Amino acid sequence: MDPLVVNRAHWDALATVHGRDAYYDKDALVAGRDSLNEYEAAAVGDVTGLDVLHLQCHIGFDSISLARRGARVTGADFSPGSLAAAAELAARAGVEAEWVEANAMDLPAALHGRFDLVYATLGVLCWIGDLDAWMRSAASALRPGGRLVLVELHPLFLMVGSVEPLQLDFPYAFDGARTFDEPGSYADPEADVSATATVEYAHSLGEVVTAALGAGLRIEALAEHMDAARDGRGLLTPEADGRCRLRVNGEVLPLLYTLVARR
Repeated sequence: MDPLVVNRAHWDALATVHGRDAYYDKDALVAGRDSLNEYEAAAVGDVTGLDVLHLQCHIGFDSISLARRGARVTGADFSPGSLAAAAELAARAGVEAEWVEANAMDLPAALHGRFDLVYATLGVLCWIGDLDAWMRSAASALRPGGRLVLVELHPLFLMVGSVEPLQLDFPYAFDGARTFDEPGSYADPEADVSATATVEYAHSLGEVVTAALGAGLRIEALAEHMDAARDGRGLLTPEADGRCRLRVNGEVLPLLYTLVARR
């Protein structure tokens, strides 16, 4: 079956359960909580008056937060269920945004050249079978001088299936499609998700940078982050300072990275 069809069914199913968990606290967002983490906030900077495309926006938490920060936001996702949930949540929050159903690897011409910032974050690239197409698509949405901000789970962290004992169950670099069928959700392992099959892909840090350059983007920053307020996968327990770290034989490995590139 087409991986896009499989993954769309999964994300439509996730949209029905996300928001009933501590990870996605809809009431807190509606009440004014900002959903961007420290790395995302630092990378986007002041977005007042900017046209922002939130690529693979899911149920729109960061879209709503960016709009509250003063941006004109368009959220794009391939999951109609996610977009419906995002629109409902934005209405509850009193926030205006545009919602577009679109394949991130082939954005419609109506989105080309419209944005000062394309923003994508945390768990987006593992769903992308053609990284070069994704980067070209993101670049096509930017105005000349516009920026891509990608804050993503580090490929070293994505390799880890469990920490104690250490088990690796995912490749570091692209080796084609990997199929999974696992219950629950990253937001709630106990959630009753109706469509659990997924098709996922690994992308190394070098592959990400090379794809950005191949799309004609100029790399302005690449930062690897060794700790985070939460790990995004539910594998790690916060340490005494409240930060999550991936430790292997006492050494700390990166959890996230930020790529900033400009058209």
